[in-house]
Amino acid sequence: MKTSIVIMFFLFSIASHSQNISQKLDAAVTKLVADSQFKHGTICLFVVESRKGKIIFDKNSQIGVAPASCQKVITSATAFELLGKDYSYKTKLGYDGKIDSEVLKGNIYIVGSGDPTLGSWRYSSTKENIILTEFEKVIKQNKIQQINGIVLGDDRLWGTQRIPDGWIWQDIGNYYGAGASALNWRENQYDLILRSGKKIGEPVKIIATRPKFLPGIHLINELTSAEKGSGDNTYIYLAPDAETGFIRGTIPINEDSFVVAGSMPDGGKLLAATIYKDIASGKVYPDNNINYLKGKGKWDQPDTIFYTHISPPLDSIMYWFLKKSINLYGEVLVKTIAYEKTKSGTTDNGVKIIRDFWSKKGIERSSLKIIDGSGLSPANRVTTATLVAIMQYAKDQNWFSSFYYDLPEINGIKMKDGYINGVRSYTGYIKNKEGMEYTFSFIVNNFDGSPSTVREKMWKVLDILK
Repeated sequence: MKTSIVIMFFLFSIASHSQNISQKLDAAVTKLVADSQFKHGTICLFVVESRKGKIIFDKNSQIGVAPASCQKVITSATAFELLGKDYSYKTKLGYDGKIDSEVLKGNIYIVGSGDPTLGSWRYSSTKENIILTEFEKVIKQNKIQQINGIVLGDDRLWGTQRIPDGWIWQDIGNYYGAGASALNWRENQYDLILRSGKKIGEPVKIIATRPKFLPGIHLINELTSAEKGSGDNTYIYLAPDAETGFIRGTIPINEDSFVVAGSMPDGGKLLAATIYKDIASGKVYPDNNINYLKGKGKWDQPDTIFYTHISPPLDSIMYWFLKKSINLYGEVLVKTIAYEKTKSGTTDNGVKIIRDFWSKKGIERSSLKIIDGSGLSPANRVTTATLVAIMQYAKDQNWFSSFYYDLPEINGIKMKDGYINGVRSYTGYIKNKEGMEYTFSFIVNNFDGSPSTVREKMWKVLDILK
């Protein structure tokens, strides 16, 4: 009898606590709705009790909104499920022709399979100098000291479209707008080192690049100097496969080595040209237009594969994808899913597979209207109910510990965050002091004013769940 009374009291306490939380959330969201910063915006908040899925709070959970980088949890969960946490990418070295007295009378091929970590500084085994040393060492071990042909970056596996439909012109030339290829290098990123003037309005000079060798890229510099403390307001406009672009905007005055990062139109081309330059004793690449294979191409496959580089496993890739919100990784994962399931590695195929997969799990396709893997496109539309459903599904899978570990901790909460123009979003898990666990998704679209102010207001709402 006493046991029954204790259990009833415990259940009553949980119910009362949930009701209290719901009331507090309702008051907080009502205050947000009345805030002038959200007068023309859309506020969506959906919270469930994690263990049973009981709805704690629902505000516009069935309205499709732009999720920004919270969309990455969809790509991540789908990749864990369809590829497996141990999945890895293989980049192959091969050649055609024949080797005669340590001279290759033919061409070297670097055959990509989509590895987004090749040349990345985020892993000790993938850093630029490590990969270059590794590749050049194995080439010489195969008795190739000179080459009469060229080094070919083979990017043909996934076709020619690197950038998803829906990405905007202002994004695609900058590091966060790097396109996904079957052969990526240095996360398809380069750095510009800039020196500003001493007076507002004076021109800004490009004093160096990283890497120093950037074949086929010519930027017309239109940057000017702005007031001290104005920050990075630069945008690089360089289209995929283009060689000429523009850098526009401002950086603060009196900066001697201000760094901005851009996206390389074809990272694999840089890799191939760099290896050729080293093998050919520093000679300039003979023809920058023919050392990169894409589409069907006029070249055959290599006759001999003599080395395979294996990437870090998927769960390690996912750590950086979620922690640092690397858009390139998301686009690679979508194309990888497409290629592994259909042998056609396009974004459209990958998106279709993702939507089909979640449809079979009971999520309406109309609640998951996505066109990329990273959430960079402002045209994506996802409901907070869908994001919560996917997070709830993840909790019951054998890869969940990796997924949970990979999520950032922000404001003391395990959650993915997202931001694009007019959008702030958070999706994740909260365990409060009493041991109650919540799964939530919180998205605001079309707010006015400062994004940092919106962030603080949203965090204050989420603090209620702690």
